[in-house]
Amino acid sequence: MTVVSVSMPEELVERIDAFASEHGYTGRSEVVREASRNLLGEFEDKRLEDRELMAVVTVIFDYETTSVEERMMGLRHDYEGLVVANFHSHVGTHYCMELFVLEGQLESISTFVGKIRATKDTLSVDYSVMPVDEFGPFASPE
Repeated sequence: MTVVSVSMPEELVERIDAFASEHGYTGRSEVVREASRNLLGEFEDKRLEDRELMAVVTVIFDYETTSVEERMMGLRHDYEGLVVANFHSHVGTHYCMELFVLEGQLESISTFVGKIRATKDTLSVDYSVMPVDEFGPFASPE
């Protein structure tokens, strides 16, 4: 097996180690391998390919991190054909929430979510994807 060196904040390493211990993993490498497989596989649902989809993407970040808000606005403009709605709100005393509603194909939605996730200083990225075509949520078109 190839050994890969990855840089991450100490807090994340501690969370991975605690997770591994609590859930019976042999160590952090096993946790990272499983997380990587899950991340790489999450947009591989064949039932969603070649279909019109909608997605809701929610991003949480610290309100003092203006670079995240600027990046969100930039992505909104870069993907104006995909983003059909966008909502910004303050959450709690220190956080902002950015919500995107998307309509498009799986590849475009996957790329958009990837760019959001790659934005430095986001605290949380959550999303859901579902078909909006006439065949229902997971029926295969004939």
